[in-house]
Amino acid sequence: MSRLLVVHHSPTPRLRTISAAVLRGARTAESEGVEIIESAALDASAEDLLNADAVVFGTTANFGYISGALKHFFDTTFNETHAQTKGRPFSYWIHGSHDTTGAERAMQSITTGYGLRLAATPVVFTGDIDDEHLARAEEMGASVAWTLTI
Repeated sequence: MSRLLVVHHSPTPRLRTISAAVLRGARTAESEGVEIIESAALDASAEDLLNADAVVFGTTANFGYISGALKHFFDTTFNETHAQTKGRPFSYWIHGSHDTTGAERAMQSITTGYGLRLAATPVVFTGDIDDEHLARAEEMGASVAWTLTI
């Protein structure tokens, strides 16, 4: 069975609607043998990443950067996992109040270091969360999960 890991920092109910949409989309592939594993960024481990065939990251944009929780995940898993994650499909979502530029650059740089392969268009936006954002997040989650069924 293939495994999709969804690692995110969603500290508020409003932000959890984004991660819920990603998971809803990803679960469309469960009937095709894809197991969905969800983990808060502060709880996810190197072992979780090593056991995943694909990954979706989610974060807030805080002070122009990814959340400290997701940065901690990257900091504590990189050395142990980056050689094994090369080529694995991934995507991400980033939500900010005003600006996501620094967070986007960080996500691109970090995931390049892991050697991950972008499998679906990231969902990156600022401001209010609306139905269109949630639909894009659901589609992104489904797209990454379905790469594991091919």
